[in-house]
Amino acid sequence: GGGGGGGGGGVGGYQAQAQMFVNVYPSQDNTNQTVWIFSGSSSTVYAGTTSIRSSGNFNNRDTALITSNNGNFYNANRPNNQLLTLSPLLSSTNSKDIASVNARIPGGGKTNITFLASATNTPTITIAGRGTRTIARLFMDEKPSSNRDGWGIRIQAPNLLYGSGEASSWVGAGVINKPIGDFYTGTFNNWGNVPRFAGSSDGSLRIVVNSQIIPEPEEYALVFGLFALGFVFFHRRMQRKRRQQASTL
Repeated sequence: GGGGGGGGGGVGGYQAQAQMFVNVYPSQDNTNQTVWIFSGSSSTVYAGTTSIRSSGNFNNRDTALITSNNGNFYNANRPNNQLLTLSPLLSSTNSKDIASVNARIPGGGKTNITFLASATNTPTITIAGRGTRTIARLFMDEKPSSNRDGWGIRIQAPNLLYGSGEASSWVGAGVINKPIGDFYTGTFNNWGNVPRFAGSSDGSLRIVVNSQIIPEPEEYALVFGLFALGFVFFHRRMQRKRRQQASTL
């Protein structure tokens, strides 16, 4: 099973301050890919100076231990210390995904999910006073320790230093070559102060995995309208058939 209920947007009402969010959706351009949308901010937790790395296996400096009702985040093709390239959304290959996100930016015409205006930008992380780096890859590992799955970011070199209490934030979106079925759907939180750049408590980082793009209200209206129109045609046809049968008696 997964962790809790799914849904929620990049700027949803349930989102508290000092939290970092990742919203995951199936790609509309490629069913073998998923779209990862980053938003939110927090403050770092570390006694000395450490860094977000450009490579490497699990480390609490830049990798989360994901909690759920049974410790599982990965549903299929479970990764083993795997680094997956996080590619920016491109108009040449991700036109449907870009259009979907843009439509959900305030003023874009959709209201069921809202993303930041920067949602389609190249995914980046910033540490105040330290700089900004592109989030180039995602680290994934099934149950690295404590019966919790591992998930983290890896940036473009060089490593990004941070110390205790510095502000951190991330924005933008990218795609990886891993379908939505490889993950459980629902809401997942980090455990404790892991990763160290995302706060000092459970839930300072939240990942929401959505099994599908939520249909728009007008799409519901269209489906209902087509159903109603079909019913009218069917009803009229049955009336004509009954009249024809009655006339032959």
